[in-house]
Amino acid sequence: MLDCRQFYEVLQAQGVSFTTGVPDSLLKNFCACIADTGSDIIAANEGAAIGLASGHYLATGKIPFVYMQNSGFGNTINPITSLIDPEVYAIPMLIMVGWRGEPGVKDEPQHIKQGRVNEALLQVLEIPYCILSPDMEQAEHQVSEAFTYMREKNAPYVLLVRKNTFDKYSLASKPAAFDLKREEALEIILGHLTEKDIIVSTTGKTSREVFEIREKNGQPHNRDFLTVGCMGHSSQIALGIALEKPDRNVLCLDGDGAVIMHMGSMAIAGDRAPGNYRHIIINNGSHESVGGQPTVGFNLDFRKIAEGCGYRKVLQASDREEIDQQMSTFLATEGPVLFEIKTAIGSRDDLGRPTIKPVDNKKDFMQNLQ
Repeated sequence: MLDCRQFYEVLQAQGVSFTTGVPDSLLKNFCACIADTGSDIIAANEGAAIGLASGHYLATGKIPFVYMQNSGFGNTINPITSLIDPEVYAIPMLIMVGWRGEPGVKDEPQHIKQGRVNEALLQVLEIPYCILSPDMEQAEHQVSEAFTYMREKNAPYVLLVRKNTFDKYSLASKPAAFDLKREEALEIILGHLTEKDIIVSTTGKTSREVFEIREKNGQPHNRDFLTVGCMGHSSQIALGIALEKPDRNVLCLDGDGAVIMHMGSMAIAGDRAPGNYRHIIINNGSHESVGGQPTVGFNLDFRKIAEGCGYRKVLQASDREEIDQQMSTFLATEGPVLFEIKTAIGSRDDLGRPTIKPVDNKKDFMQNLQ
């Protein structure tokens, strides 16, 4: 496997001084390494990362480095084809893509299609690529060839990364700002809901914890739409439901990273203003599901953002008592209403995954909505 620091030095030797992207579970060790440099920018979304990297190149002439999971690669197709392509502005950049759902490798349902079409998609987009070797000498040669191509063609190049390519690296730990864990907050929230209330939960550990809380309590799963993929879009799924089911409370259980990824969705929710729309942001200041790299969640004033977008009320909490006290107000207030809950990073080591297929979750959920 590749030593993270050593591989970063390989990139630096080629002149890389700017890194940006969205963290990925397969790249988490390398992402942690570059996050510890203090100069990395974790972008709002993958397309935005392409924009940031383009700006760096335009200002310096230096080739930037961008990282992402292949599930987020779709967010880059527009800026790749209409901005950095050799037939448009011809902007070179090295793009590292974590290969979730690689054919023949067991993975979660939301990664299967993307993993299967990964190479075909790169070929259709006419982006040269290689599968990064776990051998440092060979990887260094691949990087050298990539930079030779990018300098000659003024075009992007992709490094496709398989599972276990990078050796372990631990992100420098920071003292926790809060004691409450996300799963504890979710238990309190679910404890206040009725059988009529609807949940749309965001990608990653949030949906996994919702599923396990229901299992522990012997409750059915047909009230919950577990958004296992499409990070950042849970709030719009919830909004679409709320507009059609005005007699039922619809709660989006969101995360800070997911909200930041597509923050414009809050403006649409505020504009449409369904009275039954209830938005919860569990803000732990990190991309926890893919390695714990920081977001800018703790630096944002979600109250001002929500109010500026037209939300009628904003509530905030950071401990069990505050959540418990404010849930009644949250559920009774005319929406759209936002409840920001600040928590510590961290989850159980034995946290499982939903044991029902996404399509079965959809069928049960739709039947409940009827």
